[in-house]
Amino acid sequence: MGDLTLPVILLFAALGITAIAATLATWQLLRGPCAATRSVSLDMLLVITLPLIVGVGVVAGRAIYLDVAMMYALLAFLGVISLARYFDRGL
Repeated sequence: MGDLTLPVILLFAALGITAIAATLATWQLLRGPCAATRSVSLDMLLVITLPLIVGVGVVAGRAIYLDVAMMYALLAFLGVISLARYFDRGL
């Protein structure tokens, strides 16, 4: 426990807050009363996991994770747009 510096403590706090947010988003995704609520919670879950991918890339020192995060964000955005279009007027 000698390596607990301020950045490490802040990293653990951020991971804890992210875990709580992901748990709440998953709970809303599973119990959502309608499809629109579920799609919003899915989008929220995608937005929550995106910084985790970037963080893993920074900690691992691998730039490929940033490319993966960029493609993940693009596919998540396209998925949300297609869901919104489907809910609005159908495909």
